[in-house]
Amino acid sequence: MKQSSLNRILTQAFGVFLGIGIAVWVLRGFGILTFVPGGVIWLLLLGAIAIGILSYAQRTWWRF
Repeated sequence: MKQSSLNRILTQAFGVFLGIGIAVWVLRGFGILTFVPGGVIWLLLLGAIAIGILSYAQRTWWRF
């Protein structure tokens, strides 16, 4: 797998996790998704941060 394709996949995954996390957080705040526990929201947001860091590290430090 090329570096550019891996970086694109990681960037897209970052966007998806962050988007879903923020959407669930906002909908839970409005009272629409009240059944979703707060831990799930934290896992989505922390997963997005971890994927973002991995994407940055892959782009700048890991030269394959």
